[in-house]
This record gives sequence, structure tokens and C-alpha cells, in this order.
Amino acid sequence: MLDNNIKTQLQAYLEKVTQPIEIVASLDDGDSSREVRELIHEIAALSDKVSAREDGQFARRPSFGIAPAGQTPRIHFAGLPMGHEFTSLILALLQSGGHPPKAEAETLAQIRALDGEFHFETYISLSCHNCPDVVQALNLMAVLNPGISHVMIDGALFQDEVEKRQIMAVPTVFLNGQPFDQGRMELGEILAKIDTGAAARDAKKLAAKEPFDVLVVGGGPAGSAAAIYAARKGIRTGVVAERFGGQVLDTLAIENFISVKETEGPKLAAALEEHVRQYGVDIMSLQKVVSVKPGALAEVELENGAVLKARSVILATGAKWREMGVPGEKEFRAKGVAYCPHCDGPLFKGKRVAVVGGGNSGVEAAIDLAGVVAHVTLLEFGDQLRADAVLQQKLASLPNVTIIKSAQTTEVTGTDKVNGLVYQDRVSGDTHRIELEGIFVQIGLLPNTDFIKGAVETTRFGEIVIDVRGQTSAPGIFAAGDCTTVPYKQIIIAMGEGAKASLSAFDHLIRTSAPA
Repeated sequence: MLDNNIKTQLQAYLEKVTQPIEIVASLDDGDSSREVRELIHEIAALSDKVSAREDGQFARRPSFGIAPAGQTPRIHFAGLPMGHEFTSLILALLQSGGHPPKAEAETLAQIRALDGEFHFETYISLSCHNCPDVVQALNLMAVLNPGISHVMIDGALFQDEVEKRQIMAVPTVFLNGQPFDQGRMELGEILAKIDTGAAARDAKKLAAKEPFDVLVVGGGPAGSAAAIYAARKGIRTGVVAERFGGQVLDTLAIENFISVKETEGPKLAAALEEHVRQYGVDIMSLQKVVSVKPGALAEVELENGAVLKARSVILATGAKWREMGVPGEKEFRAKGVAYCPHCDGPLFKGKRVAVVGGGNSGVEAAIDLAGVVAHVTLLEFGDQLRADAVLQQKLASLPNVTIIKSAQTTEVTGTDKVNGLVYQDRVSGDTHRIELEGIFVQIGLLPNTDFIKGAVETTRFGEIVIDVRGQTSAPGIFAAGDCTTVPYKQIIIAMGEGAKASLSAFDHLIRTSAPA
């Protein structure tokens, strides 16, 4: 199951375990149970503090729980936690074995203080790069609080549950048997949803902060670069963001970041945050900005009511997936309409899907999905695909892909979940319907700028208008990255624009008297 290199690394990790732990499995005679049996006994053989047994009485088979020896497991894995979830397994072993988690003391205390019974279930796919964050956060909560339990469920393995609960996107989380949330979540977001007093405490703490010299709104590549360049000037720098890493967290393969041949979005996002923290930047994550008021001391209002003040502000809020804006799209989101083929593709194994969009993202999605689903129909609005030639050649070679050009999607149909897509032929004007079970939307990006409209000039597309220095129409307010009018939405360009906006902000500060 595990090669020698992985065994060597895992054995080194298990040396950090300080108390005996047990892996308790519930298995049957299937191939998946055979793989789980092999995995847990290989792990147990690597440390004298780890033991494995197969007398578990859990409802799902195969599944296994992890707990300190003699205790009932509160962390469970239903399926084989390999792929992106292997890290979740390692952390569960370490934390159950007494190794201290990497989280702030305040957060750990908040988890321990939660009162009540919280039984979480998370449906994942092993190819989902967003799922491990959710799994690891809930596992940590289960380790720290005896009233919390969590089970990771491989949706591809437990298809009957996926069908019964109509799960068509991952990660999907249930709490005490009821839908809790769907999509990428950080530990703080989960805590905020179940700890009702957290928002008020957070707002009070944020409102008490002294004014910043530079306050960056957004924690993606542009925001990170802006924060680093500002902090290196020795000025008071803060970053406020809904989630650090931004859209990079939803990007799987990155192969055009110069000098780095290949990396993944979550890995790059973690490196960005580590670099920013190195300079002592005040990072305020999980905070949504609702308005910005320019002035000698600009005011940045947060959703929780707190107001942050700064002598200069850099807007680096990036962009999100553009929606089709047709009937049925919102109604069937996470019920057949999806935006991440890497995450949700395995849930459509053997089914018919469509990809809307013929650019690089759309064609790459169609190629990936073709290896999982029964058939892919790619619809392109224009009369030609816009993807790179090498991608188009690969797509054309796949036998289970149909390409339809000059197609305008007009409706998503379904009852309790998606059952079809309607499009109009832009040449003939004829309307056609395709029967399918899933639709992956890949039609570009929409800037995250709703909160800023009226405060600075924006285009009709919502992009913030900036000059060559990153200056907006409001003095002291700068912008960078995918939320601006700068062409070519690329990570490396966003970083350069963030650095430029930060240098411009610093230049503004040294030429402007500080307010009393």
C-alpha cells in the first residue's frame, strides 16, 4: 500500500506521538476493505505507540476510527484517505497521539469551550484540494472537545449515500444529520457558525486596532505582494481578507509561475501567508469588507460592524468564477451545477456532463472530466475555441467528448437536481436541449468589487480603474490584481501589480502629512 519512501517519512512523523493510540476498523470482504486493512496494519507496524484492530462496529464499511488507547474514537475515515486526504490521516494520528496542533492558543481555547453535541459528516472526493482543510479542521475540533465527532466520507465509495442525500459538490458537511455547509471552509469559519458569540467578540477586538499606514484588502497574490513590500518599509501594515490565498486556493495545477516548474494553488497560498507573516503583518482573516470610505484616514467597514482605519488602502480583492446568469443556475448550484471539475468531477463518475466555456479553463476541465464521466459536451459561445492549440488537440483526440460551437446556454433544467441544459444555436437560431446530470461552468472571472462601487471609479464590468501606478480615482486608495483594469489575469502579473501599488502607497504616505 505505502512505498518505502512514504513509510520512512511516516515513521519519522510517528516518533512525535507521545501517547499510545488505536486504529479501530470496521471491514467487510470487499476490495476497499482489503486496502484499508493493509493500510492500517502498515501504519501500526511503524510505531510501538500505534496499534490496529478490526473489531469496530461502525455503520459504514470500510471505515476506521483513531483515538488514544482505551477511548472511543471521535475521528473516523469512511474510505481510504489517500490522495489529498493522506495529510489529514497523518495529522489525525499525530494529534490523537498528543502532538500539539498548529493553531493559535485563543482558537484552541474557543474549541474546548464549545458546549453541546456536534456530530459532523464531511463528504469528500480524493481529488478535491479544498476538502482536506475542512476535514483537518473538524478532526482537530474532535480531538480537543469530547462533545465533537467527525467522519470523512469518500463520496465515490459511498455512492448510495451521495444519491440519497443528493450530494453533487464537495466538500459537503452535515451537522447532527442536517446540512451544515458546502465548499471550502477554514477552522475559524466553522467556529463562527457554531459559536454564536464569536462575531461580536471579534468585532470588538478589531475595532480597537490603531490606524494602519497601509491596509491591504485581499489576501491573494496581489495582496500578499503589497503587504510584503509595505512591511519591508517599516510601516504599520495590515491585511484584511475573507480567506488568505484568495482564488489561488481553488487552483490545482500551476505551471507558468516563473522559476517554479510546477506547484499547486493551496501550496502556493500557504507559502504566501508564511512569507507575509515573516514581516509581522497584522493578518485579519475571515473578514468581509462591506464598504470603503476614502479620506485622510480611510475607513474600511467590515460585515461584523467593526471599522478599520488607514492612511492608505490597497484593494486587491481578486475575482470569482463568472456565472452564466440563466434560469436554473442558482437553483441547482451544488445540485448538478458546479464550478470546480477537480473537486466535484468524481461525483459524476459514469454520468453525462457539460462544460460551458471554450477557453483554457474550460478545455482543461473537459479533458479531466473525460477520464471520469461517461460523456462530456463542451459548449463554446464563439465560433472557435479559445484554448491553447495543444489543449485543443488533446480534447479532439478524446472519444467521449462532443464540441458544440456558437452555442449560447439559455437554461438549466431539473427537478430536485440537474437533468438537462438548453442552448440556442447562434447561427441558425434553433433551440436544443441536452440531457445530462452535471454542468461545469468555466466562462471566466468576475471582479470582487461590489463593496467599492461609488467610492472609486469602476468599469461597466466592475473592474477598478487604475493608472500606471495603481492609483484609483480616490486619493490614498490604490488597487492591484484581478479586480482592476490591468489586462491578463495571471498570478505573476497580480504579484507585480501588488508590489507596484504598495510602492505607490508608500510614496503617497511620505508626501502626505499624517492626520492628527
